[in-house]
Amino acid sequence: MNWIPIVIIVIVLVVLIGWIIGMYNKLVRLRNQVRNAWSQIDVQLKRRHDLIPNLVETAKGYMKHERETFEAITQARAAAVGAKTVGETAKAEGALQGALSKFNLVVENYPELKANQNFLSLQEELTSTENKVGFARQFYNDAVLQYNNATEVVPTNIVAGMFQFQKSEFFEIEEPAERNVPKVSF
Repeated sequence: MNWIPIVIIVIVLVVLIGWIIGMYNKLVRLRNQVRNAWSQIDVQLKRRHDLIPNLVETAKGYMKHERETFEAITQARAAAVGAKTVGETAKAEGALQGALSKFNLVVENYPELKANQNFLSLQEELTSTENKVGFARQFYNDAVLQYNNATEVVPTNIVAGMFQFQKSEFFEIEEPAERNVPKVSF
């Protein structure tokens, strides 16, 4: 009996199984990197959500006639805290960012509030947190890009399909005011 064909078949099967295991492990590592990146965003968003009520409470003493602004921030924060998916979070955070931008414009009308040390400290913390959210969002989107590429390109897409790895959603906040180029006329 000739063992050479059986040995070749066994070697090919071992190589094929090793290749599938390697691709599967790569996809798992990338998926876990996406999950870790999302948890980093979640930590920063929670910090941001915790700072906002303190900022609003500090401002309320000075801004007695700005009830609509405070309500908009409160509602937007509640929606952001309650968001479940990446898409819902992105939409809610966009609305919260808009409410905070409007709040910052209103603050300009209250010089005594802008001079309040507690308010300035909270505003500085919020600005720092915004920067951290931006960096975490960039890291998350980079991780999603790597993962999605791996699930779509040959040959890892074969393994991704076999084990039902799903594409991840990017964290994109609609910022229409920042995306539109301002029109300048003289």
